Amino acid sequence: MNQTILEILYIISGVIITVCGVYTLKNKEGKKKLTSSLFWFILGFIFIFGKHIPSYIVGFLLIVLAILTLTKRISSDALKVANDEYRLKRAEKLNNLIFIPAISIGIGTLLFSKFTNFGGLISLGLGSILSLIVTLVVTKENIKYVPYESSRLLQQIGPNLILPQLLASLGGLFNVAGVGVVISGLMKNIIPEGNILFGVIGYALSMMIFTIVMGNAFAAFAVITAGIGYPFVIALGGNPVIVGALGLTSGYCGTLLTPMAANFNIIPATILEMENKNGVILAQLPIAIIMLIANIVFMYLLAF
Repeated sequence: MNQTILEILYIISGVIITVCGVYTLKNKEGKKKLTSSLFWFILGFIFIFGKHIPSYIVGFLLIVLAILTLTKRISSDALKVANDEYRLKRAEKLNNLIFIPAISIGIGTLLFSKFTNFGGLISLGLGSILSLIVTLVVTKENIKYVPYESSRLLQQIGPNLILPQLLASLGGLFNVAGVGVVISGLMKNIIPEGNILFGVIGYALSMMIFTIVMGNAFAAFAVITAGIGYPFVIALGGNPVIVGALGLTSGYCGTLLTPMAANFNIIPATILEMENKNGVILAQLPIAIIMLIANIVFMYLLAF
């Protein structure tokens, strides 16, 4: 049942992406319409039929998406939004109620994962559907605007949409390729043997740096924990639960500092139309450094 629900959610996502391709193609004022719509059509096709087609075909299609992105053939011209007068009027009326739909995603996901047998991914999908219903109730907008506004948001995000999935896959690939073993060999020449403090610092700092490179703390976790966390911290007596939790949190410090974490740092800057596309990262820099230091201290004091 879980697999069936998950497949349905992927199909729904694919349909939404395909609709975005249709709106992109029909947008009279949009630039690079053919290549932009091709990007969305291919991505929608993968979401809908990816499970039923050979993996090498999916790989080929991903290469096509990468080429379209690399050659800057994806237009950033989003669909038109409502006029400023209407938006200001609605903002004054809704005020802070507008945050309820966003919060309902997290609450819905938590409730589904807590009180059902659904996994985290299914719970997130159902939480998003619940949030859509809450949005329509709170805003009292017509459901006919959902496809258009969804397409507008997807166009505004652009190719950054698929970066988290690709980076997560890259982390698994690095782990299978033995990158963690290579890193472990390198760290033996840096971290003094048997020194717990230097091991903790090396592990936390490496988690942050590798996350900055990869843009995904989960992807970095498998590689760095195997290469540094276990041999230099856990093997010396560190509590695996505490070490793992604080190690992953150290990776999140890197998430705050990298444009590779597009869904956290670049997409918000794009949606908010910030002049400095790295403005979110710069604002988070002090917090990330403070959190990293705190993680090192807590890991050293609590894990041993």
